[in-house]
Amino acid sequence: MAVLVLLVTVSVAVGSRTIPLSTVWHVLWQPDGSRDSIVVWQLRMPRTLLGIAVGAALGLAGAVMQGLTNNPLADPGILGVNAGAALAVATAISVFGVTQVQGYLWFAFLGAALAATLVYGLGSRGTGRAGQIRLVLAGAALSASLGACTGVITMFDSAAFDSYRFWVVGALDNRDDTVLGQIAPFLAVGALLALTLPRQLNAMALGEDIGRALGVRAVRMRLVAFAAVTLLCGAATAAAGPIGFVGLVVPHAVRLTVGPDQRWVLPYSLLTAPILLLGSDLVGRTVSRPAEIEVGIVTAFVGAPVLLWLVLRRVRQA
Repeated sequence: MAVLVLLVTVSVAVGSRTIPLSTVWHVLWQPDGSRDSIVVWQLRMPRTLLGIAVGAALGLAGAVMQGLTNNPLADPGILGVNAGAALAVATAISVFGVTQVQGYLWFAFLGAALAATLVYGLGSRGTGRAGQIRLVLAGAALSASLGACTGVITMFDSAAFDSYRFWVVGALDNRDDTVLGQIAPFLAVGALLALTLPRQLNAMALGEDIGRALGVRAVRMRLVAFAAVTLLCGAATAAAGPIGFVGLVVPHAVRLTVGPDQRWVLPYSLLTAPILLLGSDLVGRTVSRPAEIEVGIVTAFVGAPVLLWLVLRRVRQA
């Protein structure tokens, strides 16, 4: 928690123009209409708060997905959330001429929700290991199909591609406080649903038969988990674009620290993921000042080596 508070303070102070911490503290408590006050309250504070919300949502969604599939390589994108949101945004830009984040926010969320629902419908049949594999295959197949559709739209509509590419890279800048207000109810409901699952995920990790013997309703549990991940990841992706690897890296790092008990993994992922996202955003803001590197690019640099290490580790264990 102390690390998160420190990162929030630095995030508000550091950017293309560094503001002294004493000035930041002053304008936080006494906004005075100065240039520093405007920068802090209208640009950096909404960006920082959105980073906390999006990071927490992606981290918690990743922990739920990995617990649900019993696979540490699972990612929220396995539901087709990113692909569904991307196709919806490309369609909104190309067909309806929407170019602002506030405009295609709802298109992205609707696309993410529909894709996740379709994946659940295709992959929920089956039990045990077969059901988990079916879920992964359904997500991969649908993501590939939706990605192809998005590629066709952006290939033949250059104007749509120009607007779409700024969203698809994943970013926290150029978002005002209205964006966070729009996604906050979905994030809150998704987090509440996810935090009801630790005991059931622990039981199902012992095997579906044992889980049923312990009183877990597998179908109901999967439905609640899918609803939670859809709300969390769908809203986060709609607001900030498809930021990868946060939902993959953070739960795995948490398990290495606190063990496999989902009663600890889920809340710690909720608290730790914003640290990774805000830290990545700060790196992107500072390494190429006065220009910026989008946070989705930075998290990819961090997450890709971790993903490779996880894959090699599982191969050695196998």
